[in-house]
Amino acid sequence: MRTRLSTEQRREQLLTIGAGLFAKRPYDEVWIEEVAEIAGVSRGLLYHYFPTKRDFFAEIVRAECARLLRMSEPDEGVSRLGQLTAGLDVYLDYAQHHADGYRVIHRAAAAGDTEIREIRDAGQAANRERVLAGLAELTTIDEMTKLAVRAWFTFVTAVILDWLDNPVIAREDLRDLCVRTLFAAVGITPPG
Repeated sequence: MRTRLSTEQRREQLLTIGAGLFAKRPYDEVWIEEVAEIAGVSRGLLYHYFPTKRDFFAEIVRAECARLLRMSEPDEGVSRLGQLTAGLDVYLDYAQHHADGYRVIHRAAAAGDTEIREIRDAGQAANRERVLAGLAELTTIDEMTKLAVRAWFTFVTAVILDWLDNPVIAREDLRDLCVRTLFAAVGITPPG
């Protein structure tokens, strides 16, 4: 028996199911029919919300990027430097509690679709700007600093994906590793 959901609840359900499937399998191995079957809806209803599989995948990436940005909104009551650690904690919380979404965001880079990659890149650019704003209290932001922060985000993505698959170190230790690596990448000594 199908459960009656509001339009927004149904849409969210479909995105969650899709994130789970795309996180575990390559794009070409996920079938819209499977999503509809898991949700207990017709394929036509799914296509009503998302006209194509590509639109569906793009919306999953967009929704997950937006969720991460909302969750990591800086607390203006905390110093910029404090926001760096707090932001990394939120980033790790997101990855830990929305592992499928985190994997989908980063799988988007391999999707080969320019628009989908741009959605992911826009979210990452916003987070990079937040990190650079925090670092501006400690160092001059120049092109070398920007390059180091872009590289640092690649490192953070790789270690978090590895940690999600193989969580052998404590979350706090992972966070501290990422913080130390950031300061080393930009060539400054952490305060305190």
